[in-house]
Amino acid sequence: MVTKVVMPRLSLTMKEGTVGKWYKKEGEKVEKNEPIVEVLSEKATYDLEAPASGVLRKIMLQEGVTAPVDEVLAIITDPDEAFSENDIRKEPVKPIEITERVPASPAAKRLARELGVELSLVKGSGLEGRIAEEDVHRYLQERRGEQPKVKEVIPLSGYRKASADKVSASFRTAPLSTLFMDVEATKATELHRQSSVSYTAIIVDAVAKALPEHPMINSTLAGDQLRLYEDVNVGVATATEHGLVVPVIRNANVKSLQEIDASIKDLAEKAKAGKLTSGDISGGTFTVTNLGMFGVEFFTPIINPPEAAILGVGTLEQKPIVVDGRIEARPVMRLSLSYDHRIVDGAPASDFLRRVKQILEKGS
Repeated sequence: MVTKVVMPRLSLTMKEGTVGKWYKKEGEKVEKNEPIVEVLSEKATYDLEAPASGVLRKIMLQEGVTAPVDEVLAIITDPDEAFSENDIRKEPVKPIEITERVPASPAAKRLARELGVELSLVKGSGLEGRIAEEDVHRYLQERRGEQPKVKEVIPLSGYRKASADKVSASFRTAPLSTLFMDVEATKATELHRQSSVSYTAIIVDAVAKALPEHPMINSTLAGDQLRLYEDVNVGVATATEHGLVVPVIRNANVKSLQEIDASIKDLAEKAKAGKLTSGDISGGTFTVTNLGMFGVEFFTPIINPPEAAILGVGTLEQKPIVVDGRIEARPVMRLSLSYDHRIVDGAPASDFLRRVKQILEKGS
């Protein structure tokens, strides 16, 4: 029997994935449920298992190729089964023909005529590809070698492409607003020193305690419906050599501080090793991103869709503050709460951020 191996849908929002490493070669025997190919999608690496036993008769897409969900990646057949690629291939996409009319400004057309440039070879930067005068100049500079030399080309795929798509979608759809608030971090510093847990874990713990009290922050907008989550699943933005990934700590509100810290460390190790599963990075309801270790004082984080808000954490440093009428040096960190203004207004967002501040400063 001919069995298709297709690009899986690993999440509700997944539209495409990238073929990673093939574990089997054409002609090799495969067993059902045996991993045969690595798939990169939704910021995770996933081992796709064989849907049937047989022989890997044909690999349709090679490593590094990005394909939409349900695209045929390979074919498995019985060892002696007749097989024709024509039975499973899609109709070839007809090439787009360049029409005679090339949209360009009068100035661009005049300059092209003067310099002998074929406008159909120039990429336009205007609306619907309309060519401007500067596009003609740029084309000539590239032809003459006046543009900077490129050392390396890195394909925008896998983790990087998933992250870029999410950030772009968030920026296009969510009217973002950001609040900033300083936190006196003496208690957090003592807790870090006494229990050896990370500052990120301490912040995630505070967020997890505050979210059930402020359900609008722990929500999403689906069409014309506002859906308030019951679960408190906090994602932690993690930098890897492959790009940014956001593993999720599920039910963080019922975990101890030590359990949260252990989960963060375990997920960070899996992320850096490229071993996160789709379950590790799906189902988040709120995200924390900490750039304090890089010396960043404060920043404006971009919401991780479809969530309603994200908390940015700045560096922890000694600052002069007034305590009982005296100026003292105390550890201070700045929090940045970005939120989707379609879902949350400034007042409830401020209440949530103030509650996180209270938990960090007083412990409750």
